[in-house]
Amino acid sequence: METKDKRWLRVTVLPGCAGCRTVAVAASWTVRDVKERICAETGFPVSEQRLWLGDRELSDWIRIGNLTSKDRHLFVNLQSKGLKGGGRFGQTTPPLVDFLKDILRRYPEGGQILKELIQNAEDAGATEVKFLYDETQYGTETLWSKDMAQYQGSALYVYNNAVFTPEDWHGIQEIARSRKKDDPLKVGRFGIGFNSVYHITDVPCIFSGDQIGMLDPHQTLFGPHESGQCWNLKDDSKEISELSDQFAPFIGIFGSTKEMFVNGNFPGTFFRFPLRLQPSQLSSNLYNKQKVLELFESFRADADTVLLFLKSVQDVSLHVREADGTEKLMFRVTASESTALKQERLNSVKILGTAISNYCKKIPSDSVTCVTYHINIVLEDESTKDTQKTSWLVCNSVGGRGVSSALDSLADELKFVPIIGIAMPLSSRDDEEKGATSDFSGKAFCFLPLPPGEESKTGLPVHISGFFGLTDNRRSIKWRELDQWRDPAALWNEFLVVNVVPKAYATLILDSIKRLETERSSDFPFSVDVIYRLWPDVNKVRVHWQRVLEPLFNELFQNAVLYSISNHWVQLEQAYFSELDDSLEYTETVLNYLQSSGKQIVKVPANLAAAVELAAPGAARKVTPAWVRQVLRKSAPEGGARERLHLLEFVLSDEAYSELLGLELLPLQNGHFVPFSSSVSDQDVVYITSEDYPRSLFPGLEGRFILDNLKPHLLAALKEAAQTRAQQLLWGYSDERI
Repeated sequence: METKDKRWLRVTVLPGCAGCRTVAVAASWTVRDVKERICAETGFPVSEQRLWLGDRELSDWIRIGNLTSKDRHLFVNLQSKGLKGGGRFGQTTPPLVDFLKDILRRYPEGGQILKELIQNAEDAGATEVKFLYDETQYGTETLWSKDMAQYQGSALYVYNNAVFTPEDWHGIQEIARSRKKDDPLKVGRFGIGFNSVYHITDVPCIFSGDQIGMLDPHQTLFGPHESGQCWNLKDDSKEISELSDQFAPFIGIFGSTKEMFVNGNFPGTFFRFPLRLQPSQLSSNLYNKQKVLELFESFRADADTVLLFLKSVQDVSLHVREADGTEKLMFRVTASESTALKQERLNSVKILGTAISNYCKKIPSDSVTCVTYHINIVLEDESTKDTQKTSWLVCNSVGGRGVSSALDSLADELKFVPIIGIAMPLSSRDDEEKGATSDFSGKAFCFLPLPPGEESKTGLPVHISGFFGLTDNRRSIKWRELDQWRDPAALWNEFLVVNVVPKAYATLILDSIKRLETERSSDFPFSVDVIYRLWPDVNKVRVHWQRVLEPLFNELFQNAVLYSISNHWVQLEQAYFSELDDSLEYTETVLNYLQSSGKQIVKVPANLAAAVELAAPGAARKVTPAWVRQVLRKSAPEGGARERLHLLEFVLSDEAYSELLGLELLPLQNGHFVPFSSSVSDQDVVYITSEDYPRSLFPGLEGRFILDNLKPHLLAALKEAAQTRAQQLLWGYSDERI
């Protein structure tokens, strides 16, 4: 009679390899023991053997007793790495665990995991997301199996207020094929998404609507070849009732009650991720409270921007529930509009939705649809009792079907839509300094922030979100490098940057100017300086984003984007650029004179000056002494002696003395100003006194002498001009004519 610890195992091997044979082994044997037995009998090396149970390759550490069926016979296939002779041949998919391990290797853990779960909520149309670390220890008596006991302790919960659709239930089971690929409106299509939670857990659980599902990629909890189990609250109510401990973690949380279980419906979705407490075949990464809180902290780092470009989710909070049941809010971020503009964002989302729909339907349009709206983001930190508010102006845009034929072709191939969002900060984090901060550094988003680091930096003074093609691990945007020169997603990104980003960016700046003129309030802390800081600094923009610059500047300079000192927005061809030093005494007088002469004078920071030079090299007209002399010949100054002396000082500053003729700026001792003249007649000569020939020696000639209390450098310039006798501007310097 067969003893309890013995099992018969039939090993079926491919013809020509080891032959078909049956071996008797003990239940305590492992797969490795069986391989060694086969090696001993056939000479087939252990390292070359691969044992398969169905579509699952068996790892060496698995005990045979855990695999045998009720009749104590187990049928497995033996394959080798190299087959001899004829027989079955073909490529196979890796086991589920190996597939997930590969995902985890490529997808580092951290706050990005929480962002992926926010993406899922956004795709579902949820408006609220909650993360909860729960230390509660639940009962272990009435479980599906004793092996489930280790998953009744500490867990991370994630809630959103949308309900799974049948498609969602199917999609979460199809890890190798995203059901979102054919729906370009789904944010989550870009990410590894839900599978990133296997960094944390071995048994993800889902409760939504009338269903509870549990996943088991190890295929050990719910029977051989079974990678999960699902229950319907109504149809399986008896089993759910009998397994009360098993389902206790799903009651009394996020509004879930026993009555809901009886009625068969929970109006939302939450995931439960029991923390991995011991190494598994999937991962050796263990989690405890400290690591969960570190996960929360890494998410907090850019929490103030998480909601910037989302259309649905407007509230994300992080909570902790202690073992005694006390729950506390740790951190919360919400997005909202100002009361006066409550409908602005809603209307913008509707317009964008229509534009996206039209693009997907291939309705022709050669323009980019752009909408802007104001948004406030509030961060509440319970640990510090601190509340921080940031305000943003966001421009979202959708390229039309016809803006770029190459872009349209790639969109159809990749199932992408040319969506771009640009966001500018209107206030600093602590809300003390109104207006965009001068040291603001923009980052790249794919609806949600990409992981922090050099690759997410753009060098632009705004955040940019786009329907970008990303690397497999969703860490960064693809660009055409030597190893992916023909990658369609990388090519798409370049076309998107050139064809859609400049229009959206320009619209944001133009809308800011409009709001500055029409909506002066604390909600819109705009100023000319704030708007000028929106312009990129060509020297700081990262290489992949430099393609934005020229089309952006060309678009902007078709409009009145330069602010004159006469308080008007003017176009480039109307403007004269002043680079005069404000600390010089004459600067204000010169500019005021030009302004009163009808000239549009603008003073711009270096980033804008560089933009002008890039868009229109050499076209910028500047305030120079030569140009001011031209203006003076057409428009005499109306000011007094002080103003005229300031103008004189400026027009002398380039030492072009031959161009002074005719300018009525030569100051006399009697208080009058006469034109610089080339006349050589005695009655037109103006004298400059000296120590050897003081004015006291020539009484009654005040109308023939230069003002004697001129600034030393101004007097020196006039003497230098007088010494140039060939120019005959000033006679009588020193003892030449005295």
